[in-house]
Amino acid sequence: MALAYAFEEAVLPQAGASAQSALWLGRLALTDFRNYGHGALAVDRRPVVLTGPNGAGKTNLLEAVSFLVPGRGLRQARLSEVDRVVGAERGGAWGVSATVCRGDDAVEIGTGRDPGQAADAGRERRLVKINGAFVGGPSALAEHLAVIWLTPQMDRLFLDSAGARRRFLDRLVYGFDPDHAGRLARYEHALQERSQLLRQGGPGNWDATWLGALEQQIAEGGVAVAAARRELMERLGHAVARGVGPFPQAALALDGAVEGWLAEMPALAVEDRFRDQLAADRPRDAESGGAHCGTHRSDLRVTHLARGLPAAQCSTGEQKALLISIVLAEARVQIDSRGVAPILLLDEVVAHLDATRRAALFDEILALDLQAWLTGTEAGLFAELGPRAQFFAVRDAIVTPARH
Repeated sequence: MALAYAFEEAVLPQAGASAQSALWLGRLALTDFRNYGHGALAVDRRPVVLTGPNGAGKTNLLEAVSFLVPGRGLRQARLSEVDRVVGAERGGAWGVSATVCRGDDAVEIGTGRDPGQAADAGRERRLVKINGAFVGGPSALAEHLAVIWLTPQMDRLFLDSAGARRRFLDRLVYGFDPDHAGRLARYEHALQERSQLLRQGGPGNWDATWLGALEQQIAEGGVAVAAARRELMERLGHAVARGVGPFPQAALALDGAVEGWLAEMPALAVEDRFRDQLAADRPRDAESGGAHCGTHRSDLRVTHLARGLPAAQCSTGEQKALLISIVLAEARVQIDSRGVAPILLLDEVVAHLDATRRAALFDEILALDLQAWLTGTEAGLFAELGPRAQFFAVRDAIVTPARH
């Protein structure tokens, strides 16, 4: 199905105190992405509201934006899963590009699946361009853009696996520390190499020198990852403890061996302890696979302060409100610490808020001068935004301006 985009004339807000911190996408272009063929959408820095029936392609647009930062996007999809498929026909390798605007400056960024590798080859590679030139990998995107998202699938984040909460936490860290994505990738790669060596027979067959070198890399990288997470938690903890209007106050904590050691001793001492623990764990790690100790096993703990309850024991509505509180606090802290606001993606979030919380969410987005992308099936839920936002209707991968 062909993709058709209609455009409306951009109406830019007047520059104010937050003009220098405002960062937004001025243009989003997609190629063979999910149910979209080829096309581009021009927007201004106001919140973007996308409405239409389920399956029309609203979430796909948000997913495209989420690929403009490191990671696997808001659906955690394999790269080949994103390729457009029409009937039995598969399109080419998908691509997403955008113009990232800040003040009078603009940067062109783009990413997509490497078309030189077959979708079913088992090995996938993601290409990244900045201002038309290829760069080393997705970690470079974090230098130009920060994106935070909430989706219906995240409603169970506090009941989900520790891995899901770690991914959520690390995405927040990317907004403060662009190097975190590359650091985390190197740490995980060293873990995989160590696991492969340990699977090569018993202790008598191990290359002790190479194992020791890998464990030193893991220790150094893991401590750096844990330190970045701890720094974020310190900054974010103060903001989220204050809450936002009707959204609840929360307490955040990191649960992990390496993070605990960092609270007790210098980083170099923690590296030594971590390395020694890895060496001692070789026999059982060889038997079970992976590594029993490390920042890849850490967890994020959230407590509803007013109720004194862990988030996992709160109601579904309270858990969603806690997530929104954390995301809004993260946006405020990013602006305060880096002077740049993140892009906020809210997929079907508004429909589950009462009128008071819905109004508070809109007010906070506007006060922070965020370019938020919001989706919903009912346009009336966003009526309060009026001309302060830009509205588009989405039908069968066709996006057209809509009245507000």
